[in-house]
Amino acid sequence: MAARQRARPSGPLIRVTWAHSTIGHNAAARGTIRALGLHRLNQTVEVADTPETRGMLRRVAFLLDVQEPAGRGTTSDEDSK
Repeated sequence: MAARQRARPSGPLIRVTWAHSTIGHNAAARGTIRALGLHRLNQTVEVADTPETRGMLRRVAFLLDVQEPAGRGTTSDEDSK
């Protein structure tokens, strides 16, 4: 059986790692983890940086480790001049 290939999202990506188990959490949290493309604990995926994805990450932030794209959300001294 051929493996399905996902289309690579264009634009900035966010690296998401499933860090904590969903045991004892509600079905919505488990569903959100699955919708992000995570299937195993400690698995890392890259997802598109969209408002929809940001909302999903916010809902289950206590279960994830999220790495922002380089250069986003930080300000340097040169920018403030």
